[in-house]
Amino acid sequence: MGKLAANRALSRLNPRQVKTKKSPVLFDALLAKDIVGIVSTALNGISLFSQTSFLIDSLGREIFAGDISVIENPHVRASFGSAPFDGEGVKTRRRHIIRSGVVEEYFLSSYSAKKLGMKTTGNASGSHGLFVYSTLTKPEDDLASMLRKLGTGLYVTRLFGQGVNLVTGGFSRAAAGFWVENGEIQYPVEGVTVAGNLQDIYSGIAGVGADRFNTGSFECGSLLVEQMSIGGI
Repeated sequence: MGKLAANRALSRLNPRQVKTKKSPVLFDALLAKDIVGIVSTALNGISLFSQTSFLIDSLGREIFAGDISVIENPHVRASFGSAPFDGEGVKTRRRHIIRSGVVEEYFLSSYSAKKLGMKTTGNASGSHGLFVYSTLTKPEDDLASMLRKLGTGLYVTRLFGQGVNLVTGGFSRAAAGFWVENGEIQYPVEGVTVAGNLQDIYSGIAGVGADRFNTGSFECGSLLVEQMSIGGI
């Protein structure tokens, strides 16, 4: 990890800005939680019954591309996100939150479940280990392969600030990374923003890399989004 950080620091010397445009964006696997991980808050019972989520009444609705599934697995041995019981003593279980792009379940405590007229899902203490998969991911879809799929666009390796409106789904973050042309990194980029609506971002995920990164409570590969707004010069 230290060597990776050093190499990335050196590769970011003499950064440039890019012109404001709409472009495909590839998010590094280390940043996937900043994108897909938002569903654990948007589908949380508190957010839902308080009407502060852009995913209200989303059960049975397709919000991701059809190849995407998000699984909660609280029983992975030695994983930071594992928990046999939630904060109320309710047993946790492995389950699909998103299956083939469609919302199957929420994250509910006893309190929020009662407010919604539903049953607890064992999430009084939040989500327990989320894993993102795509049926289209191939073993050879490493970072180099994902850059080729990106073609020409922005490869984002860092995000700054908050910039997420959970009520509307608005997403706008300061970013840094690399400009890519024909699948090859051209130069480092700083001083830009990447923006879009999370519903469009989720439905526009065109690929999940095999270059998976596990934070201990969230695992995913790099994320290729078909189009986002890039704010530059």
